Amino acid sequence: MSSKSPRKILVTSALPYANGSIHLGHLVEYIQTDIWVRFQKMRGNTCHYVCADDTHGTPIMLRAEKEGITPEQLIARVWQEHYDDFAAFHVEFDNYGSTNSAENKQCAQDIYRTLKTNGLIEVRSIEQYFDPVKNMFLPDRFIKGECPKCHAKDQYGDNCEVCGAAYAPTDLINPFSAVSGAAPVLRNSDHYFFKLSADTCQQFLREWTRSGALQAEAANKMQEWLGEVGENKLSDWDISRDAPYFGFEIPDAPGKYFYVWLDAPVGYMGSFKQLCAKQTPTPPNLPLSGEEPTAPSPDKGRAGEGFAPLNFDDYWKQGSDTELYHFIGKDILYFHALFWPAMLQHAGFRTPTKLFAHGFLTVNGEKMSKSRGTFITARSYIDHIKNTEYLRYYYAAKLNGSMEDLDLNLEDFVAKVNSDLIGKYINIASRCAGFISKRFDGKVGSEDSSAFELISASAYANNDISEHYEDRDYARALREIMRLADVANQYIAEKQPWALAKQEGKEAELHAVCSTALMLFRDLTLYLKPVLPELAAQVENFLNIAPLTWKDVHSKLPAGHIINSYEHLATRLDPKLIEAMVAANQESLKPMTEAHSQQRHAEAQQHTPSPLAPLPPAGEGNMISPIADTISIDDFSKIDLRVAHIVNAEHVEGAEKLLKLTLDIGEEKPRTVFAGIKSAYDPEKLKGRMTVMVANLAPRKMKFGLSEGMVLAASGEAPGLFVLSPDDGAMPGMRIK
Repeated sequence: MSSKSPRKILVTSALPYANGSIHLGHLVEYIQTDIWVRFQKMRGNTCHYVCADDTHGTPIMLRAEKEGITPEQLIARVWQEHYDDFAAFHVEFDNYGSTNSAENKQCAQDIYRTLKTNGLIEVRSIEQYFDPVKNMFLPDRFIKGECPKCHAKDQYGDNCEVCGAAYAPTDLINPFSAVSGAAPVLRNSDHYFFKLSADTCQQFLREWTRSGALQAEAANKMQEWLGEVGENKLSDWDISRDAPYFGFEIPDAPGKYFYVWLDAPVGYMGSFKQLCAKQTPTPPNLPLSGEEPTAPSPDKGRAGEGFAPLNFDDYWKQGSDTELYHFIGKDILYFHALFWPAMLQHAGFRTPTKLFAHGFLTVNGEKMSKSRGTFITARSYIDHIKNTEYLRYYYAAKLNGSMEDLDLNLEDFVAKVNSDLIGKYINIASRCAGFISKRFDGKVGSEDSSAFELISASAYANNDISEHYEDRDYARALREIMRLADVANQYIAEKQPWALAKQEGKEAELHAVCSTALMLFRDLTLYLKPVLPELAAQVENFLNIAPLTWKDVHSKLPAGHIINSYEHLATRLDPKLIEAMVAANQESLKPMTEAHSQQRHAEAQQHTPSPLAPLPPAGEGNMISPIADTISIDDFSKIDLRVAHIVNAEHVEGAEKLLKLTLDIGEEKPRTVFAGIKSAYDPEKLKGRMTVMVANLAPRKMKFGLSEGMVLAASGEAPGLFVLSPDDGAMPGMRIK
């Protein structure tokens, strides 16, 4: 889209659940979103970023009861913790609210009434377990018993974590309530259902999921859940829960409450309504029922944004020409790509322009682990590392806009921060700024005429970097930015200002070289600003310039411009800080108490989709398939593994699982390989990547052509395929030994 006509954009992130702390896995999403929003604002677009705490449900009610406080007191406390953690990582919302707000209640009830008027709400009597001690109906995850398949004890009411079997709670042997321990009894209750199976919903979802609103891999997954045309795989959605329940009561249905997943996405609308109500940039009161804190002004720092009243309907009613983007994790794709758009469409609201789903975070190549100390909270990072922009940079360097998982390798984290940010970027200013201050009274001089192509190259890179940010391919953007940093450092190394400073008659050249270096440093700061907003502000102060916008790359620091004295902008990341953080988060492998176990599963269940085909259970350990028989080094040496550059990737007509890859391994002619990775990768996102292939595998004649090798990918018991990639610097054709 052209930057000449400012866009009107509303952006949201998934709502964090108010039953736990923000951890480094959560931050992948919020950092990714914040970078994109900051970029849009730097481009001059009108862009609003709203979010909220997700506050309703049984786990919240039970935790508050256990702590001896009201649910309102609990969610108010957690709201402040979440807000403070996000602020520390420079995630800057235009409004951060709560789903337990008057605005959200109104929106949820309005949507429900419209769906009911349109004949899409149905009441049915269902039989479910009831706890006679707590006097409450029990969600599946609050019922335990013996697995009916493998007879493992203490299994939950929806699936067995030992054998993986899925079943109904009524199938459990000797069931008991995980809340009170009492034997539950079966009772009937009227429940309210959103008729997702209705023809109008089915037809709409088939069209919408193929409209371009989803990433290709997400669209493919939706087709699996929707089934073929003529099939009706979607069941109606139970949107009600019985009292006692912490949430919003359903209109005209005493004792019946909206299931948390109905009003949670509506929270995007409720939070935006709060933003629309603001007339001036004053701190809003968080509209929670009960004891609520006063929220810090989420608008602080949004200079030039303006606070003219917003029109809710301009952004949310059908026919809106504004853009609406949801950033979410792939684990809640089911709710956001099926339930949510179907609700919006049939209640008279617009559907999202796009859903941007991302993968999970692993640490050192494995699932986050409390026993290893790699289940790290945001607060623990803040306390030990302090500089939160280091993590923003590392995440950005890994994010490519796809649904691939992201790995936080702690050793690589230290190396990349020290190499890129300190060794390349900050190094430019630290090597040249002192000469400007000490030798030229802090005045910038004219550019080095011999560096014209260098300056032009920096401005020329603006378009490519801009496109990469727009596509959320931050990894590619940062590679280009660091390439420019390398060029700038090479220029400084060649000109050797430290040597010029010692030579008579070289004052003018020294002035020009250092001024040119600071000009390049300013451009790099502009490009890095969406990722490093705090550091960019420090540089703007040092250079004595106004806040940088995207168009400033075409301007210059004029001769005679006075800069402030240079003060060190960042320090190297000490590996000992990482070690201390991991040690502080490490827990022993002691068995969990029943209450802790129940709460953990309840938290997980709160935001885990319930696809019609049961998902594999999440194991506690690192579940792997058995190791194969031992081979000799001679056996291994027969396999010729080569680094391959993916020149092209495309869909294969008529193939359900295959992508056609064109691979360069340094030979005269690229090779063609058909890889069964279609469900996991968008071919456009594979282009330009490096991977690993078996180069001496016998060619295989397939229906679609000749496959001349095999790319390597990892998979496990859990869903997902992960194509292997070599480290930076590996070249096509290099042999893997």
